[in-house]
Amino acid sequence: MSTQSLRQDSSASVRRVPVSQPLLGPEETHHVNAALAQGAISGFFGDYLSTFEQEFAAYCDCAHGVSVSSGTTALHLALATLSIGRGDEVLVASLTNMATFFAVLYQGAHPVPIDSEADTLNLDPALLRAKITSKTKAILVVHLFGHPVDMDPVMQVAREHNLYVIEDCAEAHGALYKGRKVGGIGDIGCFSFYANKVITTGEGGMLTLNNAGWADRARNLKGLAFGDKNKFMHKDIGYNFRMTNLQAAIGHAQFGKIEQIIDAKRSIANKYTQRLRGRDDLQLPVEKPYARNVHWMYMVLVSGRNAGRRAEVMRALAQKGIESRENFLPYNMQEIFINRGWTSADECPVANDLGLRGFYLPSGPAISDDDIDYVCQSLIEALDQ
Repeated sequence: MSTQSLRQDSSASVRRVPVSQPLLGPEETHHVNAALAQGAISGFFGDYLSTFEQEFAAYCDCAHGVSVSSGTTALHLALATLSIGRGDEVLVASLTNMATFFAVLYQGAHPVPIDSEADTLNLDPALLRAKITSKTKAILVVHLFGHPVDMDPVMQVAREHNLYVIEDCAEAHGALYKGRKVGGIGDIGCFSFYANKVITTGEGGMLTLNNAGWADRARNLKGLAFGDKNKFMHKDIGYNFRMTNLQAAIGHAQFGKIEQIIDAKRSIANKYTQRLRGRDDLQLPVEKPYARNVHWMYMVLVSGRNAGRRAEVMRALAQKGIESRENFLPYNMQEIFINRGWTSADECPVANDLGLRGFYLPSGPAISDDDIDYVCQSLIEALDQ
């Protein structure tokens, strides 16, 4: 047998536990085929677009849904819809996927990073007031890893200072804050339907909102701001941020499973917690009394004697075929921003600590109990080495 064949045989024998896989089935195939049969494949027409927008908006207790091409374009479009631009400041949770900050920068506005709560990993509302200036126009909260931000103090600060509140719900479909769905608490909610999100359209996103005028503006801007009487007499500088009807067909099928997927995510998190709790070298996710955490991903943080061993622990998991992902690195640690003089590495110390210690475990909705046991056993062995 050749050396290459031996390598292939060895590789094939390693157990594989992916970090996430979408829950797809015959429903998605049926609806995509229906859209294809109608020839409705673009982002300009097709029944699935309006159906998905309406059902998802209603789920978030909102009057309007505006589908877009990604979670990033949802954030960008929300800021553009609110006319936030050059010279404006937006307060943003420092610990997040940098797409949240990129969206602010696309508009020429200045993002101001806000440090994290140590337990939820979310933006700390107690730090907002000190960061507000005469240039502040909005607060952009991020419901990180499926746990909602403590929104009452955020909304109180926003009312006092006449600020918009944009919710980045990319990881929090169906999360509840005091019984209310995220995406319907602030002025505009922004969702992602990327392949690993709670529900998916492959790529795609959605704005949820109650202001009809803003919804009309968002719809106009996302489709190149074409004119009414003369299509090519444009009404504004628009964008091509459209979701296709094919993607909406997948979204419609996924939406029918959303509570099933959330229940699975919460069950998976509970099983991890039952198996991993009680260790002083591992910080586990929390669920505050005000929250329903949908556990987009099960994020853990190495602590105590293992605080500096994240890379080593992740390598040990990888050797056993277990995928994991590092926590996001906060805005104030990103060299591309530090080198421009926009932030300093020590601006958000809690976020820095969380970013360097955290990683998430396989959390796809179809992961088996056997795989969860295998991941936990392998993680404990790596921690105990």
